[in-house]
Amino acid sequence: MTDMAPYLAVNDEEDSGEPDSDSSDFEDDLPLIFNKPRHLEPIKGAEREEHSWRVKEKYKTHCVALVLCLNVGVDPPDVIKTQPCARLECWIDPNSLSPSKALESIGNALQTQYERWQPRARYKQSLDPTMDDIKKLCCSLRRNAKEERVLFHYNGHGVPKPTSQGEIWVFNRSYTQYIPLSMYDLQTWMGAPSLYVYDCSNAGVIVDNFQQFAVQHERDFEMQASSKACDAGAPAVSYKNCIQLAACAAGQSLPMSPELPADLFTACLTTPVKMAIKWFVLRTRLRVARADLVDLIDKIPGQVTDRRTMLGELNWIFTAITDTIAWSSLPPELFQQLFRADLLTASLCRNFLLADRIMR
Repeated sequence: MTDMAPYLAVNDEEDSGEPDSDSSDFEDDLPLIFNKPRHLEPIKGAEREEHSWRVKEKYKTHCVALVLCLNVGVDPPDVIKTQPCARLECWIDPNSLSPSKALESIGNALQTQYERWQPRARYKQSLDPTMDDIKKLCCSLRRNAKEERVLFHYNGHGVPKPTSQGEIWVFNRSYTQYIPLSMYDLQTWMGAPSLYVYDCSNAGVIVDNFQQFAVQHERDFEMQASSKACDAGAPAVSYKNCIQLAACAAGQSLPMSPELPADLFTACLTTPVKMAIKWFVLRTRLRVARADLVDLIDKIPGQVTDRRTMLGELNWIFTAITDTIAWSSLPPELFQQLFRADLLTASLCRNFLLADRIMR
């Protein structure tokens, strides 16, 4: 305090209340800056149309049909497999178990893989089904889903390729014949909105015929609506909100490399991190250590849904990359519809980008 008192006292004595002429003259001589019109006019943001990130129409996927036509131990007549050939289905070797046990294990494994992305969905397995089994399954799921989305996953590795009319194959009761299932009938049972996954050769032909049958459905509905027997209040089913994911184009066959799983498309959709790492290892030049690296893939610790673990962090990185690719490639409306409306749909569409990269 003794040091500060003289300083304050001196200031009080020097402060006479009169302006300092020298300092004011100096300030008047200073050049003025920041006095351009852009500095003086009010700041306003650019006018733009407000964009809502909320999706108006959301379709939750709460019902999933897992249809596996494997017929373990019997190869379809129109497929000539290489020797050796891809065998793994849902990362399970069917030859290591009895046919019935292998089919059951693969079905349970596929459901577990889907549950990682949507654990709350209602899953129903249909293993080596007949046409009646498919009809009952789809109609039941549609009744439960009401106006929500239903997912139909089809694995046709144990039946012939889809026909030129887009028919897929199932079995008769005694498993002595392959029975064609029309996409028109499947659309009728599934209704809309729906999501289809076709893991089979010649899958593109189903996609090509889907739209034709959708137009036919709408035309048939209009004819029925004009008749007296039809209930005029029944709403028309629109198939514009249906999504199809196909393993390959029309006329193409699935890869048979023994280093890859037989259901490569499904592996990309349901276990993308594992499939991506395996694909990277298979392409590495360190051929001597390749077998050891493949064995280490299954030993990566953690859970896909827990980012605090190594596997969860890898999945988080994968999600960021695929989301960025989708956002940069798709129109905003389509991006929101596929990647922001429904958890399971977003996961499958995101993993489809990996399938598109690997299977090409």
